[in-house]
Amino acid sequence: MRVLNFGSLNLDYVYAVDHFVQPGETIASRSRTVKCGGKGLNQSIALARAGAAVLHAGCIGSGGEPLREMLIRNGVDVAALKTTGEMQGHTVIQVNPEGENSIILFGGSNLCVTEKQVDDALNIMSEGDWLVLQNEINLLPYIVHQANKKGMRIALNPSPFNDQIKKVDLNQLSWLLVNEVEAEQMTGSANPDTAWEKLHTDYPALSVLITLGSKGSVAWMQEGDQTTVIRQEAISVRAVDTTAAGDTFTGYFIAGLMNHMPLEKCMERAAKAAAISVTRPGAADSIPQADEID
Repeated sequence: MRVLNFGSLNLDYVYAVDHFVQPGETIASRSRTVKCGGKGLNQSIALARAGAAVLHAGCIGSGGEPLREMLIRNGVDVAALKTTGEMQGHTVIQVNPEGENSIILFGGSNLCVTEKQVDDALNIMSEGDWLVLQNEINLLPYIVHQANKKGMRIALNPSPFNDQIKKVDLNQLSWLLVNEVEAEQMTGSANPDTAWEKLHTDYPALSVLITLGSKGSVAWMQEGDQTTVIRQEAISVRAVDTTAAGDTFTGYFIAGLMNHMPLEKCMERAAKAAAISVTRPGAADSIPQADEID
């Protein structure tokens, strides 16, 4: 069983600041680094480090070759990566002394996906394989529809939440993975249990994971008429940089599902991986190897 991650690749321009810049304010940064990131790349590396066989599809733009090299070094298959003349997608990230971040995203090359590229990538996969998606690329509804026709299991992390998500048929998904802000954006409720009830009413076969930051996470796995609910506490650590913590959790969680781990084990393992990641600076660089969790 393999997983196709059709997702973004970004160069992260990371600025260490004393506090997040306010409207009308100019501040000096304490340092600047350039790292490999993007929700797609981060999740592919997390999946690979968790032991999954990963094929990454997406678009590399001008200046983006380090992103391809990063995937290759981590054992990710890049046969479905395409090169475009568009400027490489990137982010500008502020990180404060508490490890919190504030992010501006420029899509660039990530928005150059074509229907032919989608079809070619899906032709490599088989029925029963997994597809992982985020919302930093274009053609999301088309990708979901075509993968569903092929009989793939689809996990969507709808971040950032925007109008493109409203065009995706959530009935075609196996898993929806959101944080508490995205859950409220999608359902109108800040209460995770109420958000689940609304989603379950509209999409009865959908399984849902909601991450809750320092409050942990909760998952509802739907199998026929049976719902399994697991709540996982967050693991307390001193945070240096929370960038990619959610992507780390997602990659390890899905890898656990692919390996048929019990849901509670998937949640525990993902929580440990995310906890390790926030003790390190950077995005992809902060993702732990499986033996660190073991």
